[in-house]
Amino acid sequence: MPDVPAPVGGERPRVVILGAGFGGLNAAMALADAPVDITIVDRRNHHLFQPLLYQVATAGLSPAQIATPIRRVLAAQKNVTVLMETARAIDPKLRTVTTCTREIDYDYLIVAMGARHAYFGHDEWEKTAPGLKTIADATDIRARILTAFEKAEARQDPAGRAALMTFIVVGGGPTGVEMSGAIAELARQAIVRDFRNISPETARIVLVEAGPRLLPSFPETLSAAAARQLEKIGVEVRLGASVIACDEGGVTLAGDARIDAATVLWCAGVMASPAASWLAVPSDRAGRVIVNPDLSVPQYPEIFVIGDTAAVLAADGRPVPGVAPAAKQMGRHAAVAIRSKLAGWPSQPFRYRDFGNLATIGRKAAVADLGRIRLSGFAAWLLWSLAHLWFLVGYRNRLVVFLDWAFAYIAFERGARLITERSER
Repeated sequence: MPDVPAPVGGERPRVVILGAGFGGLNAAMALADAPVDITIVDRRNHHLFQPLLYQVATAGLSPAQIATPIRRVLAAQKNVTVLMETARAIDPKLRTVTTCTREIDYDYLIVAMGARHAYFGHDEWEKTAPGLKTIADATDIRARILTAFEKAEARQDPAGRAALMTFIVVGGGPTGVEMSGAIAELARQAIVRDFRNISPETARIVLVEAGPRLLPSFPETLSAAAARQLEKIGVEVRLGASVIACDEGGVTLAGDARIDAATVLWCAGVMASPAASWLAVPSDRAGRVIVNPDLSVPQYPEIFVIGDTAAVLAADGRPVPGVAPAAKQMGRHAAVAIRSKLAGWPSQPFRYRDFGNLATIGRKAAVADLGRIRLSGFAAWLLWSLAHLWFLVGYRNRLVVFLDWAFAYIAFERGARLITERSER
C-alpha cells in the first residue's frame, strides 16, 4: 500500500464504517470476502429505508416495515462487528474514531453519516416545524397530524378548528411533494368517514416552496405535472414563498402573508454531518466534504466519505444527488477502492450511474425522469412503487409492504393510524 501506512503488528487491516445507511451497509457487504476486519458504528440498531419514511409519518406503513436490524442484515458476515454507538470525533492523524465510550483504531475509514435537518439559521423553528429523518421523527409527525384531527373534532370555535385542520409543508423537493400528497390522501380518503363533527376532506394542505417551481432537480415539464397533480387532489401550492417566521400558530411568508396552522412540517433542506469539521477539510455550503474523484479525502487517502456527507460531481459536472441509489454506488465504490489499495493498485474515480428521479404525489399519481423517457401519472406511479419495493432490505419487508399497499389501493384504508406518545422536541 504505497499511500497508506501498514497495519500495526501484521494484523488484518481494520475498516471502520460510520453509519449503516445505504452507503455504509453496501460498503460493508462489498467487503464480505475481503481480508479485513470491519467495525460498523451507528447510533441506532437498524437500517432505515428513508424514502418511505413519509408513509410512516402519514399512517400508511408501520416503522417495522421499513427498518431492519443491522445485525440481522449482516448476521452471516463474520468479518463485521456492529457497535450501537455515537461517533463524537475523528482524529485523522492518529487514525482513531472517538465514540461515547471508547476510541476505535482504523486503517481505513468510511464516513457515511448522512445528513440532518437544515433550518437556514433558524434552528429554533425545529420545535414547531419538525423534519423527517428518523423513525422517531416519523412517529412524532404522525401523532401531530392525527392529533390535529382529533382536537378539531372536539373544538367548537370555527377559527380554532380551521387552524387545526390546516397543514403546512415547507419545501417543494421530493419529500415535501410526497408528504403533502400523502396528507391529502389521508384526509380525503382514509379517514373521511371516521368523524362526526368535522369533514376531514375539507382540510387545507399548503405546500410552500421558496423557489419558482417544485422538484427543481426534475425537468420543468415534470415539475409542472407534479404541481397539477397535487392541486388535483386538493393541495394548495405556493411557489416563490419564503418562510420568514415560524411559530406554534403557523408561518409568516415573505410579504407578511400569514397562514395559521397547528401543524407545520419541515422538508426544505439538509445539512451534512459534522465530518468536515472533525477532519478539518474543505466543505461546501451544506457542510459536505469535498472529496477526491475516488471519494477519498484530500491529504488522507485512507478515509472515504460517501452519501449525503460527500460533495461529489457526476461526469456531466452536476452534483450527485442525495438519493439511495447514489449512496449504494458510493458504498460499493469505496469498498472496491479499499480492495485496490490492499492489492497495491491505484483506486479509480467514482462514476455515478443515474437511474433517474422518481417522486410520488398520491394514488396513481407520480413523476419519473429517466433521461430520455419522462413519465407522469399512473405509469410513473407504478414504476415508483416497483422501484421502492426493490430497494427495501429483506424479502419479508418487500412482501409486507406490497400487501399493505395492495390493501390500501383497494380499500382506501391506512392501517397504522396510531397516536403514540410524542417525543419532547
